Amino acid sequence: MDNRGCIPNDKIISLLADAFKIFGDSTRIKILYSIYDSELCVYDIANSINMTQSAVSHQLSILKNARLVKSRKEGKTVFYSLDDSHIKSILNVGLNHIEEKE
Repeated sequence: MDNRGCIPNDKIISLLADAFKIFGDSTRIKILYSIYDSELCVYDIANSINMTQSAVSHQLSILKNARLVKSRKEGKTVFYSLDDSHIKSILNVGLNHIEEKE
């Protein structure tokens, strides 16, 4: 298949490269998997991946700015979840690719 006519414009290519950079951090991947099936607060995410709440909060901020996670506030507690089903798809495709190569 000839893909020469399908190359997105430079702005889109840059945005896509930036998105993949976000996925290039193992801590962020762990966070995404921790909220893969349900929303969690920072405390629960930190416990599930054995990190400090401060470190998790920092990474959640990056993930939220990249629109990979969303938040919902209930009282004083903020719950985080994947932004949409596309994030699950990206994780699944990446994992399938890695597992096929093993």
